[in-house]
Amino acid sequence: MNLKEVNRVLQETFNKELTEGKKRHIVFWYDEEGEFIDDIDSLNVEDIRVWKLTHNNLFATKYELEKSDPNSHFLIYANMAKPNPREDWLLDVYKYSFEFATDKITVIMRDLGLTNDSLRPVFKKYAKFFNNKERYASFQSYDIQEYTEEKIDIAVLSTLCKNHINNLDEVVKTLFKELNYEGKKAWESIKKFGDEESFWKLMEKHYNYSLDERSIQVLFIFFTLTNISASLYSSLPNTWTKYISSRPTNCIVLMNQFMNNKTDRLDYNKQAIEIEKMVKVSNYIDEWEIKDYLKTDVFQIFDEKIINYISTQLNNDIHQYDIYVDMITERRTLHWYPEYKYEYESLIHAIHLLKKAFELDFFIRQQSPYEMFKEYSEDYYKIDTAYRKFYVAFDKLENKERLSSIKEKVENAYTNWYADELSIKWCNTIEGELKDHWAISGVDQQYEFYKSTIQPYIIKGERVFVIISDALRFEAAKELSELLNNERKGSTEIVTMQGVLPSYTDLGMAVLLPHKHITYQDGQVDVDGIRASGTENRNNILQKYVNDSIAIQYRNIIDMNRQELRETISGKRLVYIYHNSIDARGDHAATEREVFDAVEDAFVEIRSLLNHLVNSVSASNIVITTDHGFIYNRNPLHASDKVIKNIDNALIEKRRFVLSNSDSNAALEGTMKFSMNYILRNEEKNVIVPRGSNRFAVQGAGANYVHGGAMLQEIVIPVIKFKNDRGKSGKNDISKVEVKLTSISRKITSMITYLEFFQTIKVEDKKKPLRLKIYFTDEEGNRLSNENIIIADSKSSKPEERTFKEKFVFKNMTYEKVKKYYLILEDEEESVENVYDKIPFTIDIAISNDFGF
Repeated sequence: MNLKEVNRVLQETFNKELTEGKKRHIVFWYDEEGEFIDDIDSLNVEDIRVWKLTHNNLFATKYELEKSDPNSHFLIYANMAKPNPREDWLLDVYKYSFEFATDKITVIMRDLGLTNDSLRPVFKKYAKFFNNKERYASFQSYDIQEYTEEKIDIAVLSTLCKNHINNLDEVVKTLFKELNYEGKKAWESIKKFGDEESFWKLMEKHYNYSLDERSIQVLFIFFTLTNISASLYSSLPNTWTKYISSRPTNCIVLMNQFMNNKTDRLDYNKQAIEIEKMVKVSNYIDEWEIKDYLKTDVFQIFDEKIINYISTQLNNDIHQYDIYVDMITERRTLHWYPEYKYEYESLIHAIHLLKKAFELDFFIRQQSPYEMFKEYSEDYYKIDTAYRKFYVAFDKLENKERLSSIKEKVENAYTNWYADELSIKWCNTIEGELKDHWAISGVDQQYEFYKSTIQPYIIKGERVFVIISDALRFEAAKELSELLNNERKGSTEIVTMQGVLPSYTDLGMAVLLPHKHITYQDGQVDVDGIRASGTENRNNILQKYVNDSIAIQYRNIIDMNRQELRETISGKRLVYIYHNSIDARGDHAATEREVFDAVEDAFVEIRSLLNHLVNSVSASNIVITTDHGFIYNRNPLHASDKVIKNIDNALIEKRRFVLSNSDSNAALEGTMKFSMNYILRNEEKNVIVPRGSNRFAVQGAGANYVHGGAMLQEIVIPVIKFKNDRGKSGKNDISKVEVKLTSISRKITSMITYLEFFQTIKVEDKKKPLRLKIYFTDEEGNRLSNENIIIADSKSSKPEERTFKEKFVFKNMTYEKVKKYYLILEDEEESVENVYDKIPFTIDIAISNDFGF
């Protein structure tokens, strides 16, 4: 208990002027209830002796006062009732003394600066609550300026809930969270030290809860169903109607904040799952149309139904792909999306793949090699990307059975149509035209990479870094290029080369080096007579052409600090860095299933490496390429997918190619033969590959991930050219798109208000998406409304497709016309300066009503 007020009053009593010949003050304090028995020793009244009077020390007390110490000021504290005058041994002393009379309620009120006794009944109601130092200190910490009965009730509840904020909404949320745990400490404390009746009166006043069932779980049902009534555009079941508040806005705002709070959302989820079963949502949901609950996120069953609906539509070949995308886009900003993120991501990539197949009418035209090569690098590759990203998401699903039919749909479209159709048309066009000379006219060649791409930097005296990521096929490099372009200030472009055949590591890595002659010795590739495998050998080859050069592995360079990196490349004009994440996992049977995850990891690693080079050694010119692409199918292969080998004089035998000295294999069924004279000038060698995406029959596991053949996924080689920009011009600055409030009025006149926002520019090069959380506050920062999420990531050139209309529900409370209120736009991706915009509003709601749903 805070005794400051007791000390003050006592000190004033003892400081009174001595009259009528008195030489000292003696003050009697009878505390019959013993309210201050534990605090008496803590008193700090100057120059006063505190004497504790008991039934057993009456004579000793009189002797002390009149004989032993007749001069000191005395405070006589007695934990007893004031005696009758006839029985009072100290009556004569009492007659020339003062009596100090108080109780804890009086002390508390004085301590809080309350002189009006009108609130005494309220404080007396909580006497048990205040009989505790910690509770009283917590109550005081709320620093209430003007006390009312309601403010005292709420402060007591806030204290008992151990909330840092004195707010009724926070009290309710604390009690809701407790529903998930065995010990209901806050509610038990309210029943023991608070006042249940006052709590339920507050529930009725602020949230219109007047049901006879007084339990926190029923209260949660009331809030939950009231919340659903605001976004479900269909009639509610009759059994729910008594749980719907006639003044719903306060319930809606509270639940919105509870659901979307990062620390509270899981507590909400646990209860919502239980309530969903209790109110039997599954019995009613089939009566509603999808559009009725598309914006409803109270229960997870809505997401499950939407996911099942889209899946069914796709399985039934209902080609309304844009509608499905819009539905998923709508769900992205709602509560349960994180729990169903991978289901939605699986669906969105399945949609992209199936939509592209539908647009192509499940037909790929056979064209010239040049035209098909170009078509792949500009359009067809998107199907490979969608397939890859589908499995990246699908593999993360806990319940894969839900989308198993979609997986088969995707697999069938990709493997049985796209991969087969593309391979047949591609093989038909290259088998004749490229048989004797592999190079496609008009397409840059991988074996000329150093000469055409790297040497110009060296000639101009510029330093260049070359990152070679094993098996970074074109479709993945295209995504990486877009990531880099929107992460760093600089220019990024991606071009293509035709890869060498066979498309495998030894040859691909060799031709990326400067060279005059490529030869085979004992099945190994040599560059100008030097074995091309191994970092040391590659370093020696580089230094034959550029003295100031170095070859190094990614794993070595990435762990270097700035000083170590600077020392390593000091004076070097040409740096080849070898990165192996994709091929390292894809090329092994035990891990080939992880190859698409390895692509995602490669993005992270290469971006980290690029940042390290730019930030640590001011790298300006960085080129990213690969040795070869790859083919990957998820489903197990059939015997028909494999070609039996029967090849003479084979030098190298792999799943996707055979290198042979012999020219006697021309008629081998199911294969194509190409001369190696395009690169091996003085050697008569041929490479034999299966037609399409088939594999040669080889013993052992691991045939789904392959490379070495002539398919476009294997031989369309990406070259990403990144040029860092250290200039002060804003040409290559990275920035997020802008979002503006377009509603003209800055005045709120209704409890339900719609505002419009506009993404001013589409997402494109150097313009990144923006994610905003939007809500209203008062001048002190207290939330007044629900919050909305805007994900401004539209790539559309149409303004109407970059417009957002958001619904705001305001608390039912008194708003002052002269006060300022604020619309807060908060950038969720910024951790420090996260207020994107703060727009002043006035709120003038003449009658607080909740109509407008």
